[in-house]
Amino acid sequence: MTTQNGNPANHLFAYAVEEYDAANGKKAKTWTRIGVAFPHKDGTGLNIQLRAFPIDGRIVLLPPDPANADGEHSNKDR
Repeated sequence: MTTQNGNPANHLFAYAVEEYDAANGKKAKTWTRIGVAFPHKDGTGLNIQLRAFPIDGRIVLLPPDPANADGEHSNKDR
């Protein structure tokens, strides 16, 4: 499923999220984009393509951020 300019429509970015203790003693998170999910051609379900698999098994799917040219979310505090 693509838009008129050939870009995937309705795709979601897949992220691995790792929490760690920052130097200031607070908890912080690192978000690493590891893949993409997009709808099947028939519209039922999703295809998921991963370049990596997180050790803890947690994958977060988020839609692209229209405010950023590359679709990355600048603030992923979730």
